[in-house]
Amino acid sequence: MALPKIELHRHLEGSLRLSTLAEIAQTYDLDVPARDEESLRPYVQIMPDSPHDAEHFLSKFAVLRGFYCAPDVIRRVACEAVEDAAADNIKYLELRFTPKALARIRGFAFTDVIDWVLEGVDEGKQGRDIVVRLILALNRHESVADAELAILAGLDRKDRGIVAVDLCGQEEGFPAEPFAPIFREAQKAGMHITIHGAEWDGPHNVRYAIEKLGASRIGHGVRIFEDPDVITLAREREVFFEVCPTSNLQSGVVKSLSAHPLRKMQKAGLRTTLNTDDPSICGITLTEEYYRTAQAQSLGIKDIQTMLMNAAEAAFIPEMARTVLISRLIEAFSTHDQTRRL
Repeated sequence: MALPKIELHRHLEGSLRLSTLAEIAQTYDLDVPARDEESLRPYVQIMPDSPHDAEHFLSKFAVLRGFYCAPDVIRRVACEAVEDAAADNIKYLELRFTPKALARIRGFAFTDVIDWVLEGVDEGKQGRDIVVRLILALNRHESVADAELAILAGLDRKDRGIVAVDLCGQEEGFPAEPFAPIFREAQKAGMHITIHGAEWDGPHNVRYAIEKLGASRIGHGVRIFEDPDVITLAREREVFFEVCPTSNLQSGVVKSLSAHPLRKMQKAGLRTTLNTDDPSICGITLTEEYYRTAQAQSLGIKDIQTMLMNAAEAAFIPEMARTVLISRLIEAFSTHDQTRRL
């Protein structure tokens, strides 16, 4: 874990400690499938014998929504997500969260949920060498009205570290067009835009995200090779890709890590970054993501350095902060030549 790391694509709802979930279930007497760690594990984490498909992968989130039952729970899981990232030597984290997911089980107001996440993140950062920014994640299979409420609440809290909005969820069958007006307004108000696209559906979603939603980053994008023109568009616009190989494997997007198009994306001139997506569901840390992907894709240290530098360039931070982050990476790369450790 010697290299400082950057994570741009990590969902709070997929970053929960199993021990905490078990404790919450018992403390609040929740109606969930299990209440001890090992019995609960197969309901909230991909197991070695789990099917690799989108339906099974997304089913974990359905179970997890049952745990967000109190303000202290939401603060705690946000705090622990930051603590765990810092323990993995992540120095800059963009943590995205879905207000609707956190609010639904108890009917909390989005404004309250967002405040509780912010409070938990602030607590998690205390005494730790990590910078955290937040992204509002909005599901395309849920209502535009809810998305608008979340964005308005987020805009009121920009000065507390909310920097971007994301459109995620069930990509196939749920077009982004209904969300376009509110995303354009969010961008005008100073929010950055990152969009899930070409994960479970085709590259037309990447084109729409870039041309109509103002996306400077794409979550996943692994099906982009189905349309060479979209590759050209992304390359010309210098769009960054938040690539999550283990998640793509476990959700059935690719058949193996070696078959993942990451290397092909790099050779096509696309600007890639490496991320975990949902570390607790996937059972992985960012360090492990780098190790496994490097082995499967025959990546060298220069490839890893390039992806980390891309992540610094893509981060939703002011230029002065970006300069500091890049300088820190350069210094770490120099040290790494001697230690040869991630």
